[in-house]
Amino acid sequence: MLTPTASRPPTFGPAVSRRAALRLAAVSAVGATGVAFLAGCTEDTNDRAEVDSLVAQSQLARRDAAGAAAAIALHPDRSAALDLVRVQRTAHADALDAEIARAAGTYPDGTTPTTSPSASAAPTAPAPPPTLDQLRAELAESQRSAADSARTLSGYRAGLSASISAACATYLAVVLS
Repeated sequence: MLTPTASRPPTFGPAVSRRAALRLAAVSAVGATGVAFLAGCTEDTNDRAEVDSLVAQSQLARRDAAGAAAAIALHPDRSAALDLVRVQRTAHADALDAEIARAAGTYPDGTTPTTSPSASAAPTAPAPPPTLDQLRAELAESQRSAADSARTLSGYRAGLSASISAACATYLAVVLS
């Protein structure tokens, strides 16, 4: 009589030898460290470029706010629209300055950096108030600049620049038309 024998499935040797697995792990660790190192360097450079873009946008916003405030003297009949532009462009500059300060972090003594315009050494004569056409041209420049920045920025900063661009376009198409 035949007795049944237990059969077991055939076993195969390891698909990858231990030596090959160790080499793969070592190469992966070195590669991951290198990628993290390079990404860290790139992120810092990109962050500085993004902050520089925000500083330029803040300066344009302050210029536009000052121009709108000065234009009220020439166009008192448009004072409500010009004051709206002044208030909102000041708010844009404040939001940009807050993001610049957040990106800069804090100093070792716990204070935060300021981004307010520095006083020039020699006082300058006040510029004459801009005409509505000059103010529109400056707002158009700000709108294009903010739109260009939004394309190169990321995350919150891109959204902030895009909304500023949209606001400037609205001033041109609706508020100051």
